[in-house]
Amino acid sequence: MAKTYQVVPDKEKAILVIISMPQEKRAGWSSEDIANELKELVSSSQRAQVIAEVVVKIERPTSNFFIGKGKVEEIHQIVETREEEIDVVIFSENLSATHQRNLEEEIGARVIDRTQLILDIFAQRAHSVDGKLQVELAQLEYLKPRLTGKGIMLSRLGGGLGTSGPGEKKLEIDRRRIEEKIHRIKEEVKSIKMHREQTRQKRQEHAVPVIALVGYTNAGKSTLLNALTKSNVYVDDRLFSTLDTTSHRLTLPNNQSAIFIDTVGFLHNLPHNLIEAFKATLEEVVQADLLIHVADISNPRLNELMDSVYTVLKELGAESKPTITALNKIDLVTDEYHVNRVCKSINDCIAISALKGEGLDELVNMVKDKFSKLLKTVTVLIPYKDMNLVNLIYDEGNILQRRDTQEGVHVKAQVSARLKEKLSKYVVKKS
Repeated sequence: MAKTYQVVPDKEKAILVIISMPQEKRAGWSSEDIANELKELVSSSQRAQVIAEVVVKIERPTSNFFIGKGKVEEIHQIVETREEEIDVVIFSENLSATHQRNLEEEIGARVIDRTQLILDIFAQRAHSVDGKLQVELAQLEYLKPRLTGKGIMLSRLGGGLGTSGPGEKKLEIDRRRIEEKIHRIKEEVKSIKMHREQTRQKRQEHAVPVIALVGYTNAGKSTLLNALTKSNVYVDDRLFSTLDTTSHRLTLPNNQSAIFIDTVGFLHNLPHNLIEAFKATLEEVVQADLLIHVADISNPRLNELMDSVYTVLKELGAESKPTITALNKIDLVTDEYHVNRVCKSINDCIAISALKGEGLDELVNMVKDKFSKLLKTVTVLIPYKDMNLVNLIYDEGNILQRRDTQEGVHVKAQVSARLKEKLSKYVVKKS
């Protein structure tokens, strides 16, 4: 039986198809959880309104429609009998080109899957050149198998949910031209990646530690970055409100500088091609000295959301990075015992409210302590002609002693491993 909703004018009318499979295949996610997140994604797109919802229970996908023929006919009946025109049917699972084509022919309405919906949101949110390129690359990779034979031609993607980006260009594009465009974008992304690497190397030359904020989408990473660094990154209470990577500097209590980087939010069962497309951006996570995993303690699916983040970190090869877990949004939780119990079960955990500023001093001190354990004590004699290195020690290290001598500045300090290597030729050998 389909669930229906009140109609809101001026938005595309959408039917959600929630695929319910055996629980062991869902890693703790119920059909209701999947439905709720899909509705959040639709809401985040701001282009469609859910007016009906159909739950389909299957053991495994079928070869022709993914779901059984009976359910396909039920959805077709909803499309046919609704007074208002149904614009799009959105599946909670990723569909093959064949599934998508067959479903559209039988249902009589445009059909998109979860990946296409996410790509639509990404296309709206990307503002930087590299962000737009990476989204377009992911979209073209997605559309490529859907452009042959009776597949979904780009000329049919003239508007509506799931068509932001290259789909809005009414073009007949054959596979060869798609491949050429994908190759060209990959070359541009490679060039941006090289520029990013140069920026990263400059940071490393200055020995500035990097902290990457990671977490499930809408966990509050951007709000935390703004609160810590007094920056003004765009924030909104919806999934994927920010897509482009931003970075800001913060001076820790021991006068050591650190760069905090906000990254794209993760998602349950994040499509592999999206991870691949955004690897250039997500490399900031791989190269970071420390991760702050921002998790929404007010979300009843906290454990599942955190597991999703761990899965993506593992795919990136960053699962063993030093990590602080920041349980955010404690201002939305009335059960203080629950917060304390969860925090005690996680190593290096702190409960915070980025919005209210609660626990932020403790978080910064935890970051400082993490880096302090990584600092090395060195004694160096810096010639006066290299005073820039003394300034660097003041900026990036912790001065313990200083003496100005005829030969130069004699300094004992705690510095990072990278800065210690940079100062290696000035180290005073013990007699």
